[in-house]
Amino acid sequence: MLKIKKMEEIIRQFPNLTPIQIEQFEKLQALYEDWNSKINVISRKDIDELYTRHILHSLGIAKVQQFEKGTYILDVGTGGGFPGIPLAILFPETRFYLIDVIAKKIKVVNEVATALGLQNVKAEQMRAENVKGDFDFIVSRAVTNMPDFVSWVKDKIKKQNKHELKNGILYLKGGDLTKELEGFPKATEYNLSNYFKEDFFETKKVVHLPLKFKA
Repeated sequence: MLKIKKMEEIIRQFPNLTPIQIEQFEKLQALYEDWNSKINVISRKDIDELYTRHILHSLGIAKVQQFEKGTYILDVGTGGGFPGIPLAILFPETRFYLIDVIAKKIKVVNEVATALGLQNVKAEQMRAENVKGDFDFIVSRAVTNMPDFVSWVKDKIKKQNKHELKNGILYLKGGDLTKELEGFPKATEYNLSNYFKEDFFETKKVVHLPLKFKA
């Protein structure tokens, strides 16, 4: 019953989902419960709150920026596939490259993507510094502080902008970020509590930081 209620919230927030997308979102609970029993990629307490703490949280990025067809997204430190997998379901015509340094987590991501039939996801064990290629946006969920994160990815941004927000980082973070972002005057914070009413989102934010193309 709880899962149904949470799915209803996703459908309410994103009313244009196709039947295939709804089916893919519905499958996530059972898939992650199964893989989490074999390889612990999500804390035991969070698995019961998967739709709020992981799926809806990941989709917060889509409330700030919808991705155009042909967009290329890098997800750094994806863990079990967040935010990359939910975003890949929501934007089937956007390419996602999910990386993590822990091989067993990437195994779970690949198995989940295969089970869902996602054709737009590539996942590899990789350090961000070693990634080759240019991306429209780089997404992540609080893998480190912003200064370190920027140092990892600052040379991986496409030159051509095709979105309302300039190419750069879309980062899911929580709490007071004043000190962490003081060296980034162009950063913008978007409060997820403006979109989602659950208590979990009260202090959660998407941070957009535009980055310039570096040849």
